[in-house]
Amino acid sequence: MNYGKKGIRAKQQAVSSKGGKWGRKIALIILKLSLVFILVVGIIGASAAFGVFKGIIDTSPDISNIDVSPTGFSTFIYNSEGKQTAKLVAADSNRIPVTMDQIPSNLAHAFVAIEDERFYNHNGIDIQGIFRAAVVGIKNKFHFSQGASTITQQLLKNNVFTGWTDESQIERIKRKIQEQYLALELEKVMSKDKILENYMNTINLGQNTLGVQAASHRYFNKNVYELNLSECAVIAGITQNPSKYNPISHPDKNAERREKVLSNMLEQGYISQAEYNEAINDDVYSRIQSTNEKTTDTNINSYFDDAVTDAVYEDLLAAGYNDTQAYTLLYSGGLSIYSTQDPNIQAICDEVFSNEENYPSSVKWQLTYTLSVTKANGETENHSTEMYRQYFKQFNSRFNMLYDSQDEAYAAIEEYQNAVLGEGDEILAESITLTPQPQISLTIEDQSTGYIVAMIGGRGAKEASRTLNRATSTVRQPGSTFKVLSTYAPGIDSAGLTLATVFNDAPFNYVDGRPVSNWYSTGYRGINTVRTAIKDSMNIIAVKALTQITPQLGYDYLNNFGFTTLESAKEVNGQIFSDIQQSLALGGITNGVTNLELNAAYAAIANNGTYIKPKLYTKVVDHDGNVILDNTAPEAHQVIQETTAYLLTDAMIDVVTSGTGGSVNFGGMPIAGKTGTTSDYNDVWFSGYTPYYTATTWAGYDNNTKLSSTAEKNLAKTLWRAVMSRIHEELPSKSFNVPSGIVTATVCSRSGKLPIAGLCDATLITEHFAEGTVPETTCDVHYQGVLCAYSGLPACADCPFKQEGIFELPLQEHPSLLSGSNTLTTTDPNAVTDPATQITDPNAAVTDPTILQQTRQCPHTQAFFADPNYEAIIAQQQAEMQQRALAAQAAAEAAVAQAEAQAN
Repeated sequence: MNYGKKGIRAKQQAVSSKGGKWGRKIALIILKLSLVFILVVGIIGASAAFGVFKGIIDTSPDISNIDVSPTGFSTFIYNSEGKQTAKLVAADSNRIPVTMDQIPSNLAHAFVAIEDERFYNHNGIDIQGIFRAAVVGIKNKFHFSQGASTITQQLLKNNVFTGWTDESQIERIKRKIQEQYLALELEKVMSKDKILENYMNTINLGQNTLGVQAASHRYFNKNVYELNLSECAVIAGITQNPSKYNPISHPDKNAERREKVLSNMLEQGYISQAEYNEAINDDVYSRIQSTNEKTTDTNINSYFDDAVTDAVYEDLLAAGYNDTQAYTLLYSGGLSIYSTQDPNIQAICDEVFSNEENYPSSVKWQLTYTLSVTKANGETENHSTEMYRQYFKQFNSRFNMLYDSQDEAYAAIEEYQNAVLGEGDEILAESITLTPQPQISLTIEDQSTGYIVAMIGGRGAKEASRTLNRATSTVRQPGSTFKVLSTYAPGIDSAGLTLATVFNDAPFNYVDGRPVSNWYSTGYRGINTVRTAIKDSMNIIAVKALTQITPQLGYDYLNNFGFTTLESAKEVNGQIFSDIQQSLALGGITNGVTNLELNAAYAAIANNGTYIKPKLYTKVVDHDGNVILDNTAPEAHQVIQETTAYLLTDAMIDVVTSGTGGSVNFGGMPIAGKTGTTSDYNDVWFSGYTPYYTATTWAGYDNNTKLSSTAEKNLAKTLWRAVMSRIHEELPSKSFNVPSGIVTATVCSRSGKLPIAGLCDATLITEHFAEGTVPETTCDVHYQGVLCAYSGLPACADCPFKQEGIFELPLQEHPSLLSGSNTLTTTDPNAVTDPATQITDPNAAVTDPTILQQTRQCPHTQAFFADPNYEAIIAQQQAEMQQRALAAQAAAEAAVAQAEAQAN
């Protein structure tokens, strides 16, 4: 700068120059205009930004309508003692809610210390944290790696802005603004503790766990309130990166994070130095690994829990929920389901039914096989189980997918693969399932409450949840267990039968002409009471009894006993099938029954005739503690009278003490029950009860293969005894309840009526009756006088075959049985004995139903002798009598020989 006179003068001239003045004025104007423009643009920009900001805020969710509580809670099933037996969880639902008073303060402080140290001081957003994150980001060349979100903001992000993982950059900015705004609003209406509680119930803590309670169970197998400081630090350290800081898969990384958590807690005054030292030296990761070895994330629920799940689902639908709502509530609603399962009884059942010593030694294996093949040309070819079966049926028409060993099955699979795989083909996938056979099922019910206390749905390892449950989902033919329910219960209850009512076990046909077969090989047993028919499970008498009371009555009672699988008229391929028919007496029905429903029907008899719909759970509570399903009130109705129930029970005690169910008797406890076997030995059952429990066992092949060995045929009884004897070991013995209205009376066992002194003395029995049902008529089977030896009826005056003495007349049965009794009945399958039998002869009488019902007199009337050929007819009758005598003698000799052979 020139400060001389010359320089100053030049400067003055420049200032006073007109050109210079205009230049300066223009520059100043430009400057001012620029400033105005900048100001206007700034105002417009600010206004626009404010408008955008306000728009974002205005479109934020209303704080009064948002719910920051977590969703997607695990559902738990608890047994009758309150112990957890199952967990139902859908994706993103493995969460167990806990309240703040259940969360240890160390865990809450650990999260605050590592995630939001000024949580208790800020009002929803942490200004200091935002500036700190900004400074660090600028220093890192605008790489903003540090977050400034508060716990309040994280809660909103996880529970309100749930789609943040798929945001664009613009959407992220919008969400962050709304998140901060709502954080300020939320803290005005919600306490810090409630915010922290919701946060700790929300966060992802690895290993498919959501929330601190689920994590505590997964990593330490304990409740969250039992965690120590070191364990709290482990869990708090996971949340920033659940994969990286997983204490199972990355214990070293979690250990670094745990140390950071503990250091922060110490610096922030939450713990003392001594507490820090103790926690930092804790060998917590060895405990975590030990717990992990005992824990799996894919637990398979039991058959009982499967049945409970199905029952709750159906009841939710009945309560008005649709399919989606019911499923979501069941698997993500955080429900607590309280089942009726008795853990002690279930443990006994599990032990007995898993013990292979209780099964026949010759186990079979049923194969289910599918195969997918990538052909040489790139196409995929699928092979089903049916294709596999058809391949082997080419060589063995009786092939049924059963193998004597698993090795044999695998060898057959290899053979099949060799047959179907061509050159260049490759196996894409295959599925092999080998199921042990015969299979089984079990249901045990407390008949006084209707509570199912234990259940087994199959034999062998259960490979998944919600698999086939043979106790609830499989329908099988009930066989002779139906005799009591379909026939004798309604007959005694309302159709005039008593335990002393007699029927003739003799050849009898169904209405379509088919003969009814007995299960025993000794032919027919003649006159027997209903009590004996129940005890020995006599087929013909059961069918006769149902025919007499009508199949419709039996069908109606079965519906009242709770069966839902019966058909009154079902059309299949144009043909109508109905269970309202005579075969109902023997369990020959269209669809079969489930173990659960059959057991419930017998439980009704055990419960003095009152049916209670079987229950698998008592109540369902949502995660807020509200009862949404109350199943405690019994759904009950009287099916049969108390006296009827007692009479049936008394008869079924004989089944166990001296009848077909003798092998189930374990002594020391009254047992009543009924065996059940289908005609081809496809199914075997035992339904029975004590004064405490009713149990039903079933055994059979899944593919309906015939049970062959004695051990297979007796399997249901074997398992019933093995389980029930264990269950009753510590229970005091008590008798079945005898209701008022039960009386006893002496009757003749050959007629079921009042005895005649001097005639019925050798056939007297004392029987129980319901009051008012004791017979009032006298015996019409025993007869003293002159009898026709040919017909077995009282002789006419001119009868050529007169015999005098005390005899048994043919039993006069109900008229409804005439059409089926179209064959002479004898006590021996190989012979026809004398139709008139002296009282000293143990053989039963013979029945000619036409003569019996119409005349009750021998055929040698005056009209008989008016026939010109009567002498030839008499000669023919004489020959018949001789043939009967010879046949009877031969049969007697054969019986003696058979008895001697069995004795040796």
